[in-house]
Amino acid sequence: MDRRAIVIGLAFALIWSSAYAVARIIVAEAPPLLSLAVRFTLSGAIALAMGLALGQRLRLTQGQWQATVVFGLCQNAIYLGLNFIAMQWIEASLAAIIASSMPLQVAALGWLFRGERLPPLGLIGLALGFGGVTLIMAARLTGGADPLAVLLCVLAALALATATLTLRGAASGGNLWIVVGLQMWVGAAALWPLGFAMETWHLPLNPRWIAAMTYQILMPGIVATVLWFALVGRIGTVKAASFHFLNPFLGVALAALLLGEGIRFTDMIGVAVVMAGILAVQKSRAG
Repeated sequence: MDRRAIVIGLAFALIWSSAYAVARIIVAEAPPLLSLAVRFTLSGAIALAMGLALGQRLRLTQGQWQATVVFGLCQNAIYLGLNFIAMQWIEASLAAIIASSMPLQVAALGWLFRGERLPPLGLIGLALGFGGVTLIMAARLTGGADPLAVLLCVLAALALATATLTLRGAASGGNLWIVVGLQMWVGAAALWPLGFAMETWHLPLNPRWIAAMTYQILMPGIVATVLWFALVGRIGTVKAASFHFLNPFLGVALAALLLGEGIRFTDMIGVAVVMAGILAVQKSRAG
C-alpha cells in the first residue's frame, strides 16, 4: 500500500468517524429525521449536478436502480435515520462504536448464511470485535445508557450490513455521482413524510447548527464518497475496508474532543479489542 493510499484512507476514516459527533450537535437542537431529509436533499442535488457536469447519464440499468433504491433506503433512511434518532439519548462515541461493527456483521452474515469462507484468523477477529462491542455496550448500559437507543444503533448497523452483503459487487457503471445522488434522494423521499408525521418542523439557524449541517452535507455526504471510491480504485475494496479498524478509536476521540464526552477505562479496552477484531477480519479476507 503506497503513501498516497494511506493518506486517502486516513482522511476517509477521519471524516467517517467525525460524522457522529457532528450529528450529535444537529439532533441536540433539531428533529433528527427532518434534519436528515434536508441533508440528503441538498447532498443529492450536489452529487447529481456533479454527475451531469461530468457527462454522466441519468439512465441506469436495472441492477443500478436496484442498488440505488436498496442502499438509499437501508443506508440513508434506515441506518442513518435510526442513528440520528438514537443520538438524541446516547453519546456519539457509543453510536460510532456500534456502527463500526458493520464490517464485522457483513463478514459474520456472509459466513453464516452464504457459506463464505472465513479463515481461523477471521473467526478470531469476529469473536474479538463483537466481544469488544459487547463490553462497551454492557458498561454503558450499566452506566445509564438508554437501552432503546442502543438497540436502534444495533438495528441500524445490521440493516446496512444486510444491504452491503446483498448487493456486494454492485457497480455504478460509470455513473457514480448520478447513483450517489439518487441514493440520497431515495433516502430523502423516505424521510420527508416520516419526519413530518413524527416530528415538528424546526430547524435552528444559529451558527453552530448551520456549521454542523454544512459539514454533514459536504464532508460525509460528498468528500467522503470521493475519497472512498478513490481508495477502492487504488488498492481494492478489501484493502480499503481495512481502514474501518480506525473508526472505533477516532469516533471516541472526536466525540471527546468536539463534545467533551468522557472516555471510560472500559471504552479504551473495548475500542482496542474492536480495532484488533476488525483488522484481523480484514487481513483474513485479504489473504
